[in-house]
Amino acid sequence: MIRYNSKVNEGLSLEQVNYRIKNGDVNENCEVKTKSIHEIILFQIFTLFNILNFVLALCILYVKSYKNLLFLGVVFCNTLIGIIQEIRSKIVVDKLSLISSTKALLVRDSKELLVDIEKIVLDDIIKYKRGNQIVADSKILEGTVEVNESLISGEENTITKKIGDMLYSGSFVVSGECISRVENVGKNNYASKITKEAKYMKKINSEIMITLSKVIKVMSIIIVPLGIILFLRQNAIVGNTLTDAVVNTVAGVLGMIPEGLILLTSTVLAVSVVRLSKHKVLARQLYCIETLARVDTICLDKTGTLTEGTMEVFDIVPLNKNYDYESILSAFYNELKDDNETISAIGRKFNKKTSFKCIEKEHFSSEKKYSSVTFKEGKYILGAPDILDKSITMKNLTYKYSDYRLVLLKNEKENIALILLNDKIRNSAKSTLEYLRHENVDIKIISGDSEKVITRIAKRLDFKDIKCIDMSQNKTNKDNKIVENYNIFCRVNPNQKKNLIKALKSNGHTVAMTGDGVNDVLALKEADCSIAMSSGSDAARNVSEIVLLNSDFSAIPKIVEEGRRTINNIERSASLFLTKTIYATILAFIFLFIPMNYPFEPIQLSLISSITIGIPAFILALEPNYDEVKGNFLTNVLRKSIPGGLTIVINVISVMVIAKLFGIDQDKISTMAVILSAMTGFILLFKICYKFNTLRTIMFISLLSIFIVCVIGLHSIFEIVFLEPILLIYIIIVFILDIALFNFLSNMCDNSLFINRK
Repeated sequence: MIRYNSKVNEGLSLEQVNYRIKNGDVNENCEVKTKSIHEIILFQIFTLFNILNFVLALCILYVKSYKNLLFLGVVFCNTLIGIIQEIRSKIVVDKLSLISSTKALLVRDSKELLVDIEKIVLDDIIKYKRGNQIVADSKILEGTVEVNESLISGEENTITKKIGDMLYSGSFVVSGECISRVENVGKNNYASKITKEAKYMKKINSEIMITLSKVIKVMSIIIVPLGIILFLRQNAIVGNTLTDAVVNTVAGVLGMIPEGLILLTSTVLAVSVVRLSKHKVLARQLYCIETLARVDTICLDKTGTLTEGTMEVFDIVPLNKNYDYESILSAFYNELKDDNETISAIGRKFNKKTSFKCIEKEHFSSEKKYSSVTFKEGKYILGAPDILDKSITMKNLTYKYSDYRLVLLKNEKENIALILLNDKIRNSAKSTLEYLRHENVDIKIISGDSEKVITRIAKRLDFKDIKCIDMSQNKTNKDNKIVENYNIFCRVNPNQKKNLIKALKSNGHTVAMTGDGVNDVLALKEADCSIAMSSGSDAARNVSEIVLLNSDFSAIPKIVEEGRRTINNIERSASLFLTKTIYATILAFIFLFIPMNYPFEPIQLSLISSITIGIPAFILALEPNYDEVKGNFLTNVLRKSIPGGLTIVINVISVMVIAKLFGIDQDKISTMAVILSAMTGFILLFKICYKFNTLRTIMFISLLSIFIVCVIGLHSIFEIVFLEPILLIYIIIVFILDIALFNFLSNMCDNSLFINRK
């Protein structure tokens, strides 16, 4: 390989770039943002429950009971819906990810251009400034920067890099600017780990995911051995044929499989991602939507979140008339050109050519709170007055200053001028904070600014009961108490931001963090749910689970509402699926010990499941539902599903007892069990649908009508027979008792010490 010493102002030529691409000296694609369509199809088809269903179908085919294969229709529909929905979500997410993907500023053929990180080649010239992510191992050719290498080494302190030093991919520029040459690409550097490291694959705090994983694990352990034993028991019953044993066993196992629950969950979450995309919100993980909906504390960075992040110089207060502050500030900006709001604002106001000759410069750091430039004429410092000279106060000013930030310009001997900067509050900030307060979310502001600046902005945002602490003066390690006693934290450095988030989590809070700068990265990584502004730094976007592509803070309520809709609807629909799993599992165990045929056939369970579970679950799962999320997901689901499951078990046992006493044949036993089980399903559905709206009323009446048509008009297909009047009366009596039994069991579950709302 021929190495070129690329010139800073020229970079590689097109011919040199193509040569490197041909030889494979190009950055690899660091992240497959979504599964391929091929992977989606395979993933949706070859699920554990699909495999079980296909095995059961083969058993039914073997005994030639073809109409009992109806359950495959549900399997095919579930799989097809899952494939279509996931592909649709993939397309949306890929488009949004493309908008927020990381690019680098390169010099090629003497021109500056933005290039995707996977198209960078060896020896490329890259320009970096504050907030940029280092996308390939590079050597500094010009300039000085401070970098954070915590994503590589775990060390969180900033490191100063000068000409000749290496910049390692996966780190971030905290301050300064530099020009570098790419030294390693592909597998030879950290490029393949950038996105994974930056996104910080922390443990997902999702109750839904944890609950579903437990359900799948338990059912996976139970189904196969229980199915085998149930088959042997059914086959041993006198008078049963192989066909009877297989059909009964398949029915028993089929009822235990919550086949639609996983699809329902992924579909609802995927729909939420698509809905949020319409509000220009990119959710990098499906379950982060749920996490934000459970948040009880949100920590807000001021700049770029509550404010627009664009500063303007409102006025200059001269402190020493012997200095030409306009020329000094112009020279200061021309030498530094830092990508931070203070320097940028000064640059927009003062940007004339000067004769100052730079000797040395020190870029702004969030740790030091100042920057400096040494000219032949002397050293000038620009930074926070309370850091550079505590005698400077705003009390000396003669006009209203509540909307302004103070920056002091001084030399090594005396103060020169105070610069007043105006930081505009976002139009949506006040209404968004009001929404969060109304939803019982505790709001905390964490910022590097001074106490006076933050408290004034907090008052403009109608903050109540302001309790502010200057973290630069805090010498204690009692963060767990501090986070509960204060709601505004000023002069906070990056490590302190992270520690405050950690303290809130250790106190039992579910914490969200919003930010847009490099100094927010550590806190964003630590938070349960991290939210970044698209207009912010690469670092903040890459570690965050949610990116506001329009940098519009008003999207937060939409995300919370979407999360609540998701959780509440999945919780409600999951109770329908687990009702069937509960009664089917209990009945399978019971029929291991009694010498009687299992009361259901697969086609009958398909009817019950479709009418009382599958169809209503998907309809209800997409309804608006913005109630506050309360309690534990698993206990809430069990609280709703156990009464229905136990009621059906008691119904079936009572039917078996009556059949044994009065010699009722198997067809009538199955018919009675089907009708009573369906009626119990409608009782549960009625309770879930209460209070009824137009959609729920139409759905309930339609499903009940369909069931009646199937029982009367299509009875031969579903192996349902007509019953004598005495048995119909028995069913009516049991149905009335079921209502009382269901309510009794519901009250027991609600008041149980084991299953409660807290």
